[in-house]
Amino acid sequence: LVEAAWSYRYTPSVKRHMRQRIEGLPPSVQGIAWSAQHRLHKVYKTMTKKGKHRGTLVVAIARELAGFVWALAREMEALQQKKAG
Repeated sequence: LVEAAWSYRYTPSVKRHMRQRIEGLPPSVQGIAWSAQHRLHKVYKTMTKKGKHRGTLVVAIARELAGFVWALAREMEALQQKKAG
């Protein structure tokens, strides 16, 4: 998660490769993922402007990322339960 958190230095965007990966995912899952990208990038920018040490802020972002992963897992589970009936 910490390694993934470093990518939130960059502005969120959906490029061709990402578009192919999210194709076919439910809109609710896409929405959670998109809001995570925006929120975590904003946190990175805000904490950098405040002068926080980059290692510390990346660990903080990784912690928040874990929460988004949890939200995605819960959403997928709920969708599968609806599908199963």
